[in-house]
Amino acid sequence: MSRDSLVPQPLRQIPWGMLAMVCAIAGFGLIVLYSAAGGSMTPWAQSQGTRFLIFLFLAIILSRVGEDGVKGVAIPAYVILLGMLVAVELFGFVRGGSRRWLDLGIIRLQPSELMKVAIVLAVARFYDLLPASAIRSWTAIWIPALMIGFPMILVMAQPDLGTSLMICLGGITVAFLAGLPLRLFVGAGLALAAALPLALSMMHGYQRDRVEIFLNPESDPLGTGYHIIQSKIAIGSGGVFGKGFLGGTQSHLDYLPERHTDFVFATMAEEWGLIGGCGIIGAYLLVLRWGMGVAGRARSRFSRLTAAGLTTTIFFYVAINLSMVMGMAPVVGIPLPLVSFGGSAMMTVLICLGLLMAIDRSARRN
Repeated sequence: MSRDSLVPQPLRQIPWGMLAMVCAIAGFGLIVLYSAAGGSMTPWAQSQGTRFLIFLFLAIILSRVGEDGVKGVAIPAYVILLGMLVAVELFGFVRGGSRRWLDLGIIRLQPSELMKVAIVLAVARFYDLLPASAIRSWTAIWIPALMIGFPMILVMAQPDLGTSLMICLGGITVAFLAGLPLRLFVGAGLALAAALPLALSMMHGYQRDRVEIFLNPESDPLGTGYHIIQSKIAIGSGGVFGKGFLGGTQSHLDYLPERHTDFVFATMAEEWGLIGGCGIIGAYLLVLRWGMGVAGRARSRFSRLTAAGLTTTIFFYVAINLSMVMGMAPVVGIPLPLVSFGGSAMMTVLICLGLLMAIDRSARRN
């Protein structure tokens, strides 16, 4: 009797190697959060671990959905979430000066997080329905532009620059992979660069401060530049091997703000050094490599675009956060997936992985 005959087919179809890497990233994140709390499971590590197990279980369930099921929910999910974003503007829950949540009684839902996934599915479905001969037509440009623009504007109004950027990047990535001419993206990039002064004038005050501090953090070292300066100090002080577990000073002495959320990588790098930083980046790269492999194995246009779009969404999470904490990009509030404390980004990433597993299962079955 073969080993495969002893293992149920649903279990054989699960990419255990990828899941092991995801669990390793999340597990290391719990260690970092434990240290950030001064050697305590509360208030961050315990609840983070519980959320991870719940969302991982839901991702595995989601992996059983067929490709037709994913196609069927793509446009309806986008429309529903767009309506929720409008509802947030009308009567959303306000916290920290931002209106981003809907209070549904049992849960406070942040629709903008789910829109990061929905925009990829919806734009991929649009290009899947569009005839190949029409890919260079005006229709292939203006409809996706509206699909991306509407939620982006609504999220910007919350205000949430980081999430609106993620929605924009996710939709544009799918449009690019669908085959739109490269000159359109080059032209759009040049137009955006020319419009930067106008865009800066339309930003909220704190958003303009973040851009100015990115260009010159030392201009306000005790004010808006404090976060990024302390983050650089923490990362640099870790050296090659780090100060050791529970040995960080920037985080434990409260010099590093947001040490458990946006700047958790700085907390980790101080204690685990360059070795730890390269290790977690390598783990992310392995997960992203698997995701692009799913896109390469996909049998249909929709699956290929969706898999590539979802994988690049995870990539943007990692790339923007690391650039932010190292001072290579403005601080826009993008967490490090599976490591930063919080459920919204973790839910989004595990939904992406669940859908990728569903696409991979369909490809291997066919």
